[in-house]
Amino acid sequence: MVGMRHLISQGRRFWQHWWKFLLPGLLLLGIVTLAVANSQAPVTLRVLMTAPDTPPWREYLAEALNTRQHRIRVEVVEGPNSPNLIEDLYTTAFLLGNSPYDLVYMDVTWAPKFAAAGWLRDLTEDFSTQDLAGFSPQDMEGGKYNGRLYRVPVRSDTGVLYYRRDLLEAAGLSPPRTLEELVAIAKSLQQRGDVRWGYLWQGRQYEGSTAMFVEIIQGFDGFWIDPQTLEVGLDQPEVIRAVDFLRSTIAEGVSPAGVTTYVEEDTRLIFQNGDAAFLRSWPYVFPLANQPDSAIRGKFEMMPMVGSETSSRRGSCLGGWGLGIAKTSKHPQEALEAIRFLTKAAVQKPYILKAGYMPSQRSLFTDPEVVANYAHYPTLKAIADQAVLRPPIAQYAQATDILQRYLSAALTNQLTAEQAMQAAARETRLLLDAARRGGAS
Repeated sequence: MVGMRHLISQGRRFWQHWWKFLLPGLLLLGIVTLAVANSQAPVTLRVLMTAPDTPPWREYLAEALNTRQHRIRVEVVEGPNSPNLIEDLYTTAFLLGNSPYDLVYMDVTWAPKFAAAGWLRDLTEDFSTQDLAGFSPQDMEGGKYNGRLYRVPVRSDTGVLYYRRDLLEAAGLSPPRTLEELVAIAKSLQQRGDVRWGYLWQGRQYEGSTAMFVEIIQGFDGFWIDPQTLEVGLDQPEVIRAVDFLRSTIAEGVSPAGVTTYVEEDTRLIFQNGDAAFLRSWPYVFPLANQPDSAIRGKFEMMPMVGSETSSRRGSCLGGWGLGIAKTSKHPQEALEAIRFLTKAAVQKPYILKAGYMPSQRSLFTDPEVVANYAHYPTLKAIADQAVLRPPIAQYAQATDILQRYLSAALTNQLTAEQAMQAAARETRLLLDAARRGGAS
C-alpha cells in the first residue's frame, strides 16, 4: 500500500513538472527544424541592369532560373536607362567596398576596367574550352583582361549597314562594296529625288560615336589603341582620312548637318520614315523598321559595314552584354551556377525569340524557330564573325572620352581632322603612360 502511494506521488510530481523534462527536447527539436529550414532557404543573387533590359530579363531569364530549381533565385534590380549610369552605379558600389550585387551585368567594354580594379572574380578556371565553344570568339575576347576570363556573354550585338533594297533595285544598282561606292549611290538616289539623305550615322559626343568610328577606322586600315602594346594610332594618316571621310559626308550633303547631334534613335526614325538610303546602326532597328506602320516595311536589307576601296579590312563594332561575378559576393558558387544556366542556348532561346536581341550562343543564329521569326539572323551571324573589338584596356572609359571629345570637335569644324586626332593621340598616350608608371597597364 505504501508502495502504491509512493508511485501515485511520483506520478503527480511528474505531471506537475513534465515541462521541465520535455523543454530541452523541444528546444533541440526547434533548433534542428530552424537549421533545416535555413539550409533549404534559397540563395538570392542580385544583379543591376538598365530599365529597358529589365522586363525581358525578369520574364524569360530570371523566371527560368527561379522556377526550375529552388536553391538559387535571381533578383533583377532595375536601374536608369543609360548604360553609362549603370556603369557608374556599379563603380560606386565597388568603391564602397561591399557591393550589394553578386552578378555583374556588363557592357562589352567594362570587363577590363572592373577586372583591373580587382572587382571581379576570375572565371578562367571555371569554364573549359568545351564550355565556351558555343560562343563567338570575338564575344569571348570581349570578356577577357590580360588573357583571363571575367565575363561570359548573355547577348551579343554588332554594328550593321542598312540599305534601301527597293531604291537600289529601281535604280539598277547593287549594294555598295566600299565606302566610296556607298557615297556615290547615296548621291545618285538623292539626285533622283528618291530620298532626302544618303547616309545616316551617330555623331553625337557619346559612346555610340566611338562604336561608329571604330568601324570607319577599321575601314581605312587604321587603329585606335593596340591592346597588347598600348601603341596609339589616332594621329596616323589612315585615321585622319577616316575623320575626313565623315566630315565630307556632311559637307557634301550626303549626311545631314544635324548628324553631329544624332544618337541611334534619331537616325532610326529618319531611316524608318523613308528619308534616307543608308543607315549605320544596330540589329534592334530591323524588327522596328518592319512594323506595320513603318514606311519602309519589307523594303530594306542589312549587310556588314564596308570599308574604303584602298583598305584590305572592314568590320562591324562588337557590342553586347554579359555576366561576371562580384569579388565581394558571398555566394560565388551559386553565382557561377547561375551564369552557367543563364547562358545556355535552351535558356536563351525564349529570351531571344521574345526580346529580339542577338544571341550569344552561335547555334541560335541558325535555329529554325529563331530564323522563322527573324529571317535576318543568319546574316547577323556572318556579320558578328567579323566583329571588331573596341580596345579591351583598363583605361577604356578615359580613352573613349578623349576620342569622343576630339572627334566631335573635328566633325563640328572646331578643329581640322589632323589637329583633332593629333591632340587625341597626345592625350591618350599621356593616359596610357601614366597607367604604365602606376602599374595599371
